[in-house]
Parts: sequence; C-alpha cells; structure tokens
Amino acid sequence: MLRRSMRTFLQKEIAPHADEWDRQGSFPHREVFKRFGELGFLGLNIPEEYGGAGGDFVSTIVYGEEMGAINCAGMSASVGMHATIVLPYLTQLGTEEQKQKYLVPGIRGEMIGCLGVTEPNAGSDVSSIRTYAVKDGDQYVINGSKIFITNGGIADFVILAAKTDREKGHAGISLFLVDTDTPGFSVSRELDKLGWRSGNTAELAFEDVRVPATVLFGEENMGFYQIMIHFQEERLYMAIGAVCEAQKALDLAIQYAKEREQFGRPIAKFQVTRHKIADMATEVEAARQLVYNTIRMHIEQEPCNVEVGMCKLYACEMANRVINQALQIFGGYGYMMEYPIQRLWRDSRIGPIGGGTSEIQREIIGRLLLQ
Repeated sequence: MLRRSMRTFLQKEIAPHADEWDRQGSFPHREVFKRFGELGFLGLNIPEEYGGAGGDFVSTIVYGEEMGAINCAGMSASVGMHATIVLPYLTQLGTEEQKQKYLVPGIRGEMIGCLGVTEPNAGSDVSSIRTYAVKDGDQYVINGSKIFITNGGIADFVILAAKTDREKGHAGISLFLVDTDTPGFSVSRELDKLGWRSGNTAELAFEDVRVPATVLFGEENMGFYQIMIHFQEERLYMAIGAVCEAQKALDLAIQYAKEREQFGRPIAKFQVTRHKIADMATEVEAARQLVYNTIRMHIEQEPCNVEVGMCKLYACEMANRVINQALQIFGGYGYMMEYPIQRLWRDSRIGPIGGGTSEIQREIIGRLLLQ
C-alpha cells in the first residue's frame, strides 16, 4: 500500500517537474516538503506519538526505491536527507524538548533540517574536522565551516558536528542542534553541481555562534560514534537508490533499443545490443539481491558491517557502469539534454563519493575481513 500510494503521488505530482527543476537548479522546497508532510511521507519510521507512521526500516527502503525510480535525484536527495537522516537522528538522540521543537514540525514538513559534518579539509576523515565549540557558562560558542551540505541553504536547523575537545581527535566530537537564524550563522555560498542540480547544496559558516547548552545533541564527545552508527542505514538507503536509478536507465535503454532503427532494423535486433542489455540486467539484479539480503540482516540485527560496505560499494559503482552503458545505447541522443538518460548519468556520479567513498568502503571491508 505504501509503495502504491508513493508511486501514484510521485508520478503525478513530482516526476512531471523533473526537467524544469533540473534546468532552473532548484525546486519549490517549502511547497514540496509540506506536501510530503501532508501525505505522511516524512515520518514513515517515526513513532506515532510524534505524528509519524510508526513503521520500520522496510518503510524507509520502499520510500528510497520509489524516490530513486523517478529520475529527480536533486529533489529526492533534499527530501531524503530530511526524512531518512535528520528525523531519525532526532528520534533516537533528541530530548523530549528537542523532539517537540524540531521533530514534530519536521514530520509535517514545516521545518527543514540538514546534517553538517563535512568540511573543506575533512571529508572521509571525519575525525579531522576543525569546527569547534567552547563551553562558556551555560552556552557554547561555535566557530568553523561546513561544505557540501545538502539542504544547507534552505534548512531551518542544522545537526552540527563540532569538536568539544580538540585534543581527543574523533573522541572529542559532539553534535549540536543549531537554528539557522542564530546570529553568526551564514550561508557562505550555494554550490553549483554536476548532478543533483535541483537540490540545494551549500557551504556554511559559523562565526562566534552562541547557543544554549541545551542544544547539545546526545552526549558530549560521543558525536563521532553517533555519526558512524547512522552511516549504516544511510549507506543502505543510498545503495537501494542506486539500484533503482540503474533499473530506470535499463528500462529506458530497452525501450529505446526497441524503437531506434539502424541498418533497416531496431538496434535491439543486434547481438551487441542484446548482450549489453543482458550484462546490465544481470548487474542490476545482483546488486538488488545483495542489498535486499543486507537489509534483512540489518532488520534482524545480524552483524552486517561488511555487507553494508559491500552494498554501498557495489551498488553505487554498478549504477555508474549501467547508466553509462545505457547512455551509450542512446548514442548521440543520450548526450542531448532533452533525453532523461543524461540526467541519470550526471546524478548517479555522486554515488561512489557521497556517504563514504568507494575507497573508504574498500578499506572498511578489507579491515573487517582481515582483523
């Protein structure tokens, strides 16, 4: 039922705008977020007492599959950041006061959140962030900057990672809930990207931002561990989204191969095309089954750190390969902006980078297997 209702909504109200939003580099975020909230799609795995649907991680995966299938990745990334990363953080770590202030309106789409971890000099190496927070009486004073922040330019609040003990490395990181209208906070610039063009991505600055000690999010100096725990579900979400993007590209390539004629017959009749399609379909299904099995392990609380790394690594790189091959089947038309395959090609390239690069996933997998 969830899949059916989401698909109907997305195909009717979102997909028709994908080209326009991609060209203009934005979407009407307030309107769209509120519409998602009205339909209950922002709190699928949030307890009912806060206005959520009370579902489990399967709901999030169904949500990710349907969002990944509409070829509107910028909007999907923006709403997905809020619904599948920010709100679950609030559910698991927030105080009751914080949940009432941010989670409840967030589920309704009345507030938009973002996660501020990555910095100009700290990407994969989270422990090397330089943003810091100094305790001053009953306040913290925050200074630093963040980059590549999804929703950074449109958010009402930031879940911010900052060093509260600069001598302890990763063991000195804490999380804070910072309102974006707090004096000293600013959006340095909104970033122009290859893909995800309709979604907002920004660089943020914090200059003597004073916040009350009550905005500490979770335990002091436990931020790094909290981030790492949440990376697991984020990576599975990204992996299933990559599978659905690849499936969309495969479907488009099959349709085009049946219609496009060269040398007096559809290119689907040529063995070289059929073999490409066969390889693409096999890769998509292999990735899907790997991800589905790991989701099962995660839900049943089986150890699956290795498998999560494999999902993120294989599914995102697979999507790049399959979508690139699909564009090749389209030939010169695939290179034209009027054909949707080019947007899939651009949008999928972030997969092996965001949420932990392929290089990091290989390191995690190798280290865990050899320990």
